[in-house]
Amino acid sequence: MLGGSRRNPARVIVGLGDTGYSCARYFMRRELEFRVVDSRARPPRLADLENLKPDLEVELGDFRGDRLLDARELVVSPGIDLRTPALTAAVEAGVPVTGDIDIFSREARGPIVAITGSNGKSTVAAMLAQILDAAAVNYGLGGNLDGRHFCPALELLEEDEKDWYLLEISSFQLETTRQLNAEIALILNLSADHLDRYDSLEDYARAKQRIFRGCRQIVLNRDEPFSRPPSPGDASIISYGLDAPAPDQAGLRQHRGERWLALGSEPYLPVGALKLPGDHNVSNALAAMALALAMGVARQHIVAGLGEFAGLPHRCQWVANIAGVDYYNDSKATNVGAAAAAVRNLGAARAGRLLLIAGGSGKGADFAALVPVMREFAREAILIGRDAARMAAVLKPQIPVRFAASLEQAVDVASAAALPGEAVLLSPACASFDMFDNFQQRGDAFIRCVESKR
Repeated sequence: MLGGSRRNPARVIVGLGDTGYSCARYFMRRELEFRVVDSRARPPRLADLENLKPDLEVELGDFRGDRLLDARELVVSPGIDLRTPALTAAVEAGVPVTGDIDIFSREARGPIVAITGSNGKSTVAAMLAQILDAAAVNYGLGGNLDGRHFCPALELLEEDEKDWYLLEISSFQLETTRQLNAEIALILNLSADHLDRYDSLEDYARAKQRIFRGCRQIVLNRDEPFSRPPSPGDASIISYGLDAPAPDQAGLRQHRGERWLALGSEPYLPVGALKLPGDHNVSNALAAMALALAMGVARQHIVAGLGEFAGLPHRCQWVANIAGVDYYNDSKATNVGAAAAAVRNLGAARAGRLLLIAGGSGKGADFAALVPVMREFAREAILIGRDAARMAAVLKPQIPVRFAASLEQAVDVASAAALPGEAVLLSPACASFDMFDNFQQRGDAFIRCVESKR
């Protein structure tokens, strides 16, 4: 059982997933006293921590208020809701709360580029990384990301010092970040998401806008009102958008008969050179371009990096063409805004000949935003998971709906119904936790189901 004494209180890590485990490793490297609590009977990284530090006191099960009150500091993992009663009581009693990004911001010696938003964070971070690879910049990439380059932020401190740190940061991480002091900060966009965790969209936006605290440069999305900070202070600003840019700003211009990404009047590269479809990815490319410009990266490296970027797994990832039907894995679309964008961008090129596989755990979201894009760009929805019936109630009677008991069955249904020239899109608009461990596992399962049709 976790002990503690008000005479010699320890730091308490709350939550033992990947982030909590990275915090434990960080404290161990610095020989700092800490303890761990987790409400689960068998948290994901428990065995790893037991192997690393067998004598560490860990308390599992419902949080006990007295254990949290008797702490020097609570290091809260992003998956833990700060409204949990035991945490609320500790905060009200004056116990300091921090998180992995807050700790990282105090320790990192290199400047931080901080990226948040409801959709596109990982894509923009990876695009920027591709640009920096082209420019041979020494950087670290981490935070709330996935993929071969990404890791929890504190693990970056185990590596050699970097010239820049690129961090994708979630709203949950920003809740426990007091003063990020990023060199460059950006909110890409905001859509209704995590409303099971926030009281309103405005409450969610306030959490996101903590990214601007202490930043020196701000990148603004001209097409997104929530991209603007409450007050820019003394920070310099560069903006981007899908319109024609003013001098020293990023945007789109007509050049040689097509749209080009441009800095002011200077064309950089044609939209057709990007490997990812859709205006949402054009916007992502402009965001990466604006961030790179704020970092001082030269034009030729921006052009080379964006031209080479081929996308990330589980984000409108083309899987296969089978019997004339294209299959796309967009398992990362865990909210309505992301799914609606995917339907629009893939369906528009096929005159509405799109079948959508969606459903899962809806996190309290309103599915109404799917109706107009489905009506215009898709012809059918195959629904799975916990909130399938709730989604169907919103889509019907305007969009034909069928149900499937599993993702495998949904692929079978879609494959039987799809005609040559059409596309089957997995873009769930929901979290995966009712059926899978995470969106990656869901996407991998979809790929296996599709490949089995060959």
